[in-house]
Amino acid sequence: MQSNNPVFRRSEEFQRGGANAYGNQTHAGNGATYQGYGNDPAQWGTGEPGTGMPPQAPVSQGPMTIDSVVQKTAISLGVVIVTALATWILTPEITPATTSADLGSLYLAMVVGSLGAFALSMVNSFKRVVSPALVLAFCALEGVALGAISKVFDAQFGDGVVSGAVIGTFAAFAGTLTAYKVFNIQVGDKFRKFVMAAVFGMIGLSLMELVLSAFGAQIGLFGVSGLGMVTAVAGLVLGVFMLIMDFDFVEQGVANGIPERESWRAAFAMTVSLVWIYTNLLRILAFFSQD
Repeated sequence: MQSNNPVFRRSEEFQRGGANAYGNQTHAGNGATYQGYGNDPAQWGTGEPGTGMPPQAPVSQGPMTIDSVVQKTAISLGVVIVTALATWILTPEITPATTSADLGSLYLAMVVGSLGAFALSMVNSFKRVVSPALVLAFCALEGVALGAISKVFDAQFGDGVVSGAVIGTFAAFAGTLTAYKVFNIQVGDKFRKFVMAAVFGMIGLSLMELVLSAFGAQIGLFGVSGLGMVTAVAGLVLGVFMLIMDFDFVEQGVANGIPERESWRAAFAMTVSLVWIYTNLLRILAFFSQD
């Protein structure tokens, strides 16, 4: 199964469709993998002494299941939520009397969390073998960034903005999953190519806006403004499309019997999609909450 999604494309298990590779065939009789004879005669053997049987292969963790994906996704989102709450609590309160100097730690958390999460998202996306530690590190940094950003939006636009974005994100997840199952949505190659091209396009625009802001020449593509709402709505729709791709890959992965460790890759992908949806919902609700 070929994929245009870099999160899954780097995984050999997602590509092979569950077939056994040549040279690691299933040993008839007990279903365990048998390595057979290698090219080096010094490595040839007839089994453990006194048993007459070939050595047993290490016990596999088993295939990925829906339950394993749900568990790993819950852990990932839990780390995001806990670190976001910790950042909100540990950073200074924002009041009318608060100065920019007082908010240094809040802005530092926002910058470090955002840049760190972006860097690890690239590493996790293109890493061939998924690393649970790096996935959780990404979630922690993403939580730091979201906690700081949410606190700023809460102070500027009111309490209902953050809570509404949280509720809307989980509603989008539930609604997308329901539509995916009820309407039996099929994900084709053209759809995947379109979504991934749009994602990289959004990332490119974000980096361009970041560079321009460093020189005081922001366009406002990702602000709370009329132009910003165009990218926010487009980003929200794109986030839903990303979720549909995530659901499809999980379904295909379970059907192909890929290793259980790939549940972390699926959890990472869905966490990215949900964070993407949340940040765009936050901007949309903030726009309509302005006086």
